[in-house]
Amino acid sequence: QVPLVESGGGLVQAGGSLRLSCAASSGRIISRNTMGWFRQAPGKEREFVAAINWSGESTYYADSVKGRFTISRDNAKNTVYLQMNSLKPEDTAVYYCAARPRRYYSGSFSYGNDVGSWGQGTQVTVSS
Repeated sequence: QVPLVESGGGLVQAGGSLRLSCAASSGRIISRNTMGWFRQAPGKEREFVAAINWSGESTYYADSVKGRFTISRDNAKNTVYLQMNSLKPEDTAVYYCAARPRRYYSGSFSYGNDVGSWGQGTQVTVSS
């Protein structure tokens, strides 16, 4: 497992932007992992948001965030990002970073399967 730490959450008005970061701690590396972001709103199940393969050449998004969110990674910095633009109140949730110990994405990852590590989560609140 790779310990993951998210940051960048906060309170923003609808239409605003935030950038989340997910870093591997304790000197562990994530360059060989597919990385993803999930979110969980109060009273709802956790849902897939976005994923990126080990090299960054392939990305995957939930329909609800396509065109607004961008996932990226900097393997030299051992960090994955989620740029969130045009935020809506329905984006309010705790956002979790996840690592799949495989270089390439699999559809099962979007269901929260094949996850080797989860972060502790960061709160994103979008006010109307």
